[in-house]
Amino acid sequence: MSIDTFPKTCRAAVLTAHGEPLEIRELPVPSELEPGALLVKIEAATVCGSDLHLWDGSLAGSQALDLPVIPGHEMVGSVVRIGEGADRDTFGQPLRLGDRICFTHASCNQCEHCRLDNQPTLCANRQYYMFTSCAEAPYLVGGFAEYCYVFPNSGRVKVPDEVPTEWASAASCALRTVVHSFDRVGRINPWETVVIQGSGPLGLFATALADHLGAERVITIGAPEDRLKIATAFGATDIVSIASASEPQDRIDAVRELLGGRGADLVFEFSGARTAFTEGLGMIKEGGRYMVTGQIDGPGKEVPVRPGFITRQQLTIMGTWSGHIAEYRKALRFMKNTRHRYDFGTLVPNRYSLEEATDALTRMRAQQDIKPVLIPHAPVSQESA
Repeated sequence: MSIDTFPKTCRAAVLTAHGEPLEIRELPVPSELEPGALLVKIEAATVCGSDLHLWDGSLAGSQALDLPVIPGHEMVGSVVRIGEGADRDTFGQPLRLGDRICFTHASCNQCEHCRLDNQPTLCANRQYYMFTSCAEAPYLVGGFAEYCYVFPNSGRVKVPDEVPTEWASAASCALRTVVHSFDRVGRINPWETVVIQGSGPLGLFATALADHLGAERVITIGAPEDRLKIATAFGATDIVSIASASEPQDRIDAVRELLGGRGADLVFEFSGARTAFTEGLGMIKEGGRYMVTGQIDGPGKEVPVRPGFITRQQLTIMGTWSGHIAEYRKALRFMKNTRHRYDFGTLVPNRYSLEEATDALTRMRAQQDIKPVLIPHAPVSQESA
């Protein structure tokens, strides 16, 4: 499509006030790209828990925000314009018009975190999708839109042909965050036990990854029942339902009973529940590891902790935030290589148009959808029964 015939505007579902329905707006499509930038047509944007918290306002404590914004940072786009010097992905693969890519928030590549620590997700100068105002150029800075602008410093990776678009979209935040968490905790041995707190998208992806890496036992905690069934299909050897173990101590007791009175070697927190951190501490054996990924900051999130317990138990406690392009690529390769073992399609069964974006958020909040999929170019609802 030539510049002369390319659309000058496109539709986007825009957040103008927390908790209010998203507003469909026509926004300018950039006619010129900065060197290193791309323009992509959004093929699918999956709804992340962060999008839900952005919409309801509970994410305000963790990130500065200037409304209006376009939600969405889990997405797959097909390349429709290529800026100067942007004809390859981060790993050197040629990029051509029509190629599907996943892409990261943009780190500055200049600060100490980027250059010295090699931790670009901690970059203080990061450009974020879904947090950047869409009231000014380049406007299309979120996944809930027909097109998206790929920042010059955004990492980008081609989606393998074997990975369906909706799966790849879910991999671009939920799974890459899980991969980042697993990278940080280090090796999982085949004699170790792993507890996964949470049966949302992150917890289910983590269950599959722990199983694939050969953990002797994988215990997944969560609800509702249909998600726990997916956890079992993804390799959980045991499940703990919060419907039957409704109190924190009940869940601690249930895990320790499954493990013969001992704690787990490794616990991953992916639930986001306020009490999950202290519960997790009660589930770890002496000398164990705890990876905290699902928590968000803000008022009312404080919990009491006895630091001496951490000292006496000699625990290793870590956290992760977001993911670098390396984790995106690893997530996509994991999907490609295990697509016949784990049916990742069970996480993304329902489709929504842009006009139904608020419905998708509402259904996710009510746990009626694990991970809704927006198809921005869909003219009508494509939701499955």
